Amino acid sequence: MNEKFFALPEEKQRTILNAGYRVFSQNSYKKSPMKEISDEAGISKSLLFHYFYNKKGLYLFLWDTCAKVTLEFLQKYGCYEITDLFEAMLRGLKAKMHIMRKYPYMGAFVLKAYYEKDPEVSGAIQESIRTHFSYKASTSLLNMDPEQFAPGLDLEMMYRQMYWASEGYIWEKMCQGEVDVDQMEEDFEQIIVFWKKIFGRKPEEERGEEI
Repeated sequence: MNEKFFALPEEKQRTILNAGYRVFSQNSYKKSPMKEISDEAGISKSLLFHYFYNKKGLYLFLWDTCAKVTLEFLQKYGCYEITDLFEAMLRGLKAKMHIMRKYPYMGAFVLKAYYEKDPEVSGAIQESIRTHFSYKASTSLLNMDPEQFAPGLDLEMMYRQMYWASEGYIWEKMCQGEVDVDQMEEDFEQIIVFWKKIFGRKPEEERGEEI
């Protein structure tokens, strides 16, 4: 991409990105018109191409920005600094809701990109997903105190189940149309409390170990 994009005011950058996220999240890659993105962003189509060269360049930049913004906010909320997984998840929830308020269509774009089959972008997206998930899983589990979980629990499988359940919930909400971020935050808080009851170490298990 053209580095001149970063010379734009932050608000203008976000307007362009949000236009891209919306259009790509509501259409397949092939059927997403660059003209619609430029019109919504308030710039000419030629200027949009000047910044990103082509549709693929914009699409992959939007994808990479998702990963960078997510990591930035997870770090900002201290998600990687504590050993309590469920507290880390609550902080991660706050971080992601913050992102959704800033980039309303980013979540829908991520899910759409995940299932995109167009060979022009699908290979790069899937490779990024494998790398990102591996990093996220290893980072999330690296500092976790195993004593907080039920004895004999497969932590990696637990993490994957929670990840899949989260993605399924988000996909269902996206399919229903406009996402109520406040309702999503409330629902996820309840889900995390439920997971803690299911996967967390019970008081009687702690007493049993002491005996």
